[in-house]
Parts: sequence; structure tokens; C-alpha cells
Amino acid sequence: MFGYRVPAPDQAMLISGGRRGLGGAPFRVVTGHGKFVLPVFRKTRFLTLSMCEAEVVENCVTRQGIALSVRAVIAFKVGNDTESIVNAGQRFLSDQGQMSVLTGRIFAGHLRSIIGSMTVEEIVTERQKLAIEVLDTSKSEMAKIGLHVDSLQIQSIDDGDTGYIDAMSAPHKAAIQRQALIAQAQATQASSEAEQEAARNQAEYARQTAIVQAEYSAEVERAQAKAAQAGPLAEAHAQQEVLDARTELAERAAQLRQQQLVAEVVKPAEADAARIRVLALAEAERMKIQAEAAASYDRVALDRMLIDQLPLIVKEAATGLSGANVNVLNGADGLGEIAAGLVGQGLTILESVRNNLGTPAGTGSDAAESVDLKRYLGAPAQHQDADGGGKSDGPVEIE
Repeated sequence: MFGYRVPAPDQAMLISGGRRGLGGAPFRVVTGHGKFVLPVFRKTRFLTLSMCEAEVVENCVTRQGIALSVRAVIAFKVGNDTESIVNAGQRFLSDQGQMSVLTGRIFAGHLRSIIGSMTVEEIVTERQKLAIEVLDTSKSEMAKIGLHVDSLQIQSIDDGDTGYIDAMSAPHKAAIQRQALIAQAQATQASSEAEQEAARNQAEYARQTAIVQAEYSAEVERAQAKAAQAGPLAEAHAQQEVLDARTELAERAAQLRQQQLVAEVVKPAEADAARIRVLALAEAERMKIQAEAAASYDRVALDRMLIDQLPLIVKEAATGLSGANVNVLNGADGLGEIAAGLVGQGLTILESVRNNLGTPAGTGSDAAESVDLKRYLGAPAQHQDADGGGKSDGPVEIE
């Protein structure tokens, strides 16, 4: 728009021709926004607020009287406040390049003054201290002209041909060189030790490799030998296992056959023997019972039956003598003796039968039966007379 002016972000717009500015300034200051300016009646100028640089190269003399050439760089700008803009505008608005020239001259004077109060050693070793002192001494003076110093850098310090700085640094250089040599020697020694250690490691590695290879070769040979023997050994083991299996099978078959024989022969035989023993014991018990019954109840009847058969026995014996050619020498007495002998034989047979049947003879009723038997057979009976002697009743007739 015609008459409307706007300053750049790094500029301050100075409007003159109207009302006076702040603090009686001959112009008004506008920053950061636009302003309507009447043409012809107002005049507008712009002051830079950007960073500026001034370089100082100054020959200075130290407190020791040693001449030094010092090179420094100053970074500065117009202050952002209205007062600084007004001060700088009044001084540099028509020729803003003079700000760097004036700033360099101001710092050159302060730099000569401060270096004159310091030694070379202090200047060389304490450059930051030198820069701070120069800034502090020039701050108020720079503020008066509306400038603000951002930084001061001492770039170089040179003593020309005097060689003072070199001499001052010689001990340090020698120490550094000595330390460098020592470090080099240590590095060389370390390198040599490292090489020796590497050589030892290589030798040890080679030795271990040889050992491992030898062990591997031995292991391979053992494996090959074992593999060569594995076939026969495996076959022998297999045959032994077959034999063991066959032996075990034969033992099991024998055990099964034994169990079968026990089941088929021994057990039936034992059972049959047990049956026979039981039957025999039962039969023996039966016969014993029968014998005891016969002995208890039928003894008398049995004896009677034997007595009844005795005459038949004697008769049969006499019949045997009937055809014999027997000569009796003593008459009737000899014939009686023969008959008595026959009766005696019959009694002997009766006694033998009784003994076999378990009946004792000659006691109780048996004696009476013997007397009756003798009488029955016709044997002469003995009678006692009154005087105790005995006599015979005469011969017994035998039919």
C-alpha cells in the first residue's frame, strides 16, 4: 500500500519528520511490524540489526618488553533495545560500515593495554582470560555507541623473530619429544612383545595342531582296526548269541518235557500207587476186622468143626495102615500104641490149626475137649483109683 512501510526482521525502521522519538530522539524506532508513513512529510531509513564482524591485528608489547603480534576477531551487533538503536542510528546510520572500523579500533586499544600488563607465558597459556578482560573493559564503551559484543576470539599470537615463544615451549617440546620417544620405544617394545607372543601363539597353535592331528590319526587308525575286527567279532557275538538262544530253548524244552512227564507219568503213577495203598489198607483193615470178629464170636464153632473132622483125619491115617504089612510084636499093647500114635498125630494137626488161628491150646475147655477127643477115638483113658494110681479101661476099637 502506498505509504505503508515494513522493516525486515533484522532491521530497525527509523522514521523522522514527525513527532520525536523516545527520550527526545530525533526519530521514532519501529521493529517487528509495519507503519504507515506519510510521503513527503516523513522520511524513513533502515538500520541493520544483523551480526557484524571486526578483525584486529595489533602489535603489542608485554610486561617483559617482548613484542607480540596478536590477531583477534570480534563478533558484534546493534543492541535490540530502543536506546541502543537510537545511539547506533545517530552514529552509523549514514555509514553503517564504520561500525566495524570503530569497533576494531576500540578493541585494539584495550588489547594493547591488557597485554601490556601480562607476561608472554600468561598470554600464551591463558588466552581465555585475556579475551574476558578485553570484553569487560570495552563493554561500557561499546554500549555507549549502541553496540553489543557477542564474542572475542584470540586467533594467533606471534613473537616474530625473537623466538621467545619457541624457547618457552622448548622444554615442553623436549619433554613431549622425550615422552614421544618413550612412547615410541614402549610401542616398539609392545609391538615386539606382541610379535613374540604372536610367534609363541603360532608355535603353540602349530604344536597343538600337530598333537590334535596325531591324536586324530591314532583315533582313525583305532577306528579302522576296530572296524576291521568288527565283522568277525560281530559274527562271533552273533553265533554266541545264537548258541545261547538255542541252549536256553533246549533248557526250556527239557523243562517243559520234564513237566509233561511229571504230568503224564509220575503224577498218574503216584495217584495209582496211592489208590492201591488205600485199597490195600482198606482190605487189610477189613480182614483184620473179620479176623477179630471170627476170633470173638466163632472160635468155639470153629474148634467144634475141627474136632468133628478129627475122627475123619485119624480114620484116613488108619486107612493108610490097613494095607501096610505091620508086625505087632507085643500083642495088644503094641496095637494100642499104634492107635495112640494115630490119635497123637490128629491132636498135633488140631494144635497146628489152632496156632494158625491164634487160639492157645491146653487151657480151659480145650483140655476137656482133648480128653473127649481121646475118648471118642478109643484111646485108653486113665482113671485114678482110690490109692492114687491109674488104670486103663481097655483098648479102643477102631473101625
